[in-house]
Order: sequence, then structure tokens, then C-alpha cells
Amino acid sequence: MKLYLAAAVLMLLLAVHTEAQEEPTLEQQFAKFQTQVKEIADDLTENTKTTFEQLEKSEFAIKTKNWFTEQYEKVKQKMAETFN
Repeated sequence: MKLYLAAAVLMLLLAVHTEAQEEPTLEQQFAKFQTQVKEIADDLTENTKTTFEQLEKSEFAIKTKNWFTEQYEKVKQKMAETFN
């Protein structure tokens, strides 16, 4: 009877030890977290870059830039006429 009990305890310890080995260590968890944060940051960077490129090429941005350029040239011309 004691042999069965010892075998059962040994099997239980072996099962617990095997499960404990399967769990990731704290170092592995931090490495995984670091990888996930890096992927999120890379995705965010790429999306932001794409958005700014699209915004820069949009019709609204082009028209606004042209309007400001025209206004600047008008002011520059008036200043030249006034002080010459």
C-alpha cells in the first residue's frame, strides 16, 4: 500500500514540475512584452507616416498651401511698393 502511495506522490510531483517548466519565466514575459510594444510602436509609426503623407498630398492641403503662398506674395509686393 505504501508503494502505491509513494508512486502516486511521485507522479503528482512530476506533473507539477512539468507544468511549472511550461510557464514562461519573468524574463521571457518581459521579452515578449518588449516585442509586443515594439510591434505596436512600429505600426503606429508607419500609420502616422502614411497619414501625414496622404494629408500632405490632399487637395485641401495643396489649396491651403497655394493660398498662403499667394497671400505672402501679395504682402511682399505691397511692402515693396510702400517702402520703395
